[in-house]
Amino acid sequence: KVYMIAAGVIAGVYLLGIIVLFLGVKERDDPYALNSDRAIPFCKGLALTMKHGPYVKLTASFLLISTAVQLEQGNLVLFCTHAAGLRNHFQYLVVTLLVSCTSLPNWLNVQVGTSEECHSQGSVLGLALCNILVIWALKRNFGLSFSFILFTSRSMLPDVVDNFRLQNPHGKGHETIFYSSYVFFTKMSAGIGLGISAAGLEFTGYKPGLCRQSDNVILTLKLLIGAVPAILILLGLFILLFYPITEESRKETKLALEELR
Repeated sequence: KVYMIAAGVIAGVYLLGIIVLFLGVKERDDPYALNSDRAIPFCKGLALTMKHGPYVKLTASFLLISTAVQLEQGNLVLFCTHAAGLRNHFQYLVVTLLVSCTSLPNWLNVQVGTSEECHSQGSVLGLALCNILVIWALKRNFGLSFSFILFTSRSMLPDVVDNFRLQNPHGKGHETIFYSSYVFFTKMSAGIGLGISAAGLEFTGYKPGLCRQSDNVILTLKLLIGAVPAILILLGLFILLFYPITEESRKETKLALEELR
């Protein structure tokens, strides 16, 4: 009954948000658009966005990083129960994670750079340790990193849209394609994370409902909560090394768009 009540409350909140969005937000054309601008058809626009280098690199990077986050979230309960012996402390770890995620506004004052992205890596490397104080501290760091990932990925996307706009000055309506496909790839990471977890646990003989799982299952949980997310994040950060948009090029793009308008 509690789960049903919670599901109803969450569904009501979603419905309220949709109604507010539908009634309160109206789409408007760019008042500075050129008279020669033409709307880009969806299929053509999708093909153009998938060929746009900065967008491909950004999407690939955060697809890997988001998959790492999904692995952390999806296996936290099983890890605390079977691998870390923290069944009775799980609710406190969740509260720690949620409170840490509320630091999202603080990232507005943080300069985006590799050092902050590596913070995400460091927070997942040690989660296989079973000391409760260490895990509490690492879970707090993971919450901070999670909020950073949410903020950074969405703050970098407008720069990609501006860069595309500069390279395609006579097209409009591409923003919707960028954001919708980006959300699609973000949701895809949840499916990938679930598939990796389910396949790994089934292969090692996980049995739902058992009070004690086999050593292979415990080892798999440690890998899913530690090593695998760390590898995915490292790959994502490596791709970002080739991300072409810098602070200087962003300012140049902004100036060029203002001149174009």
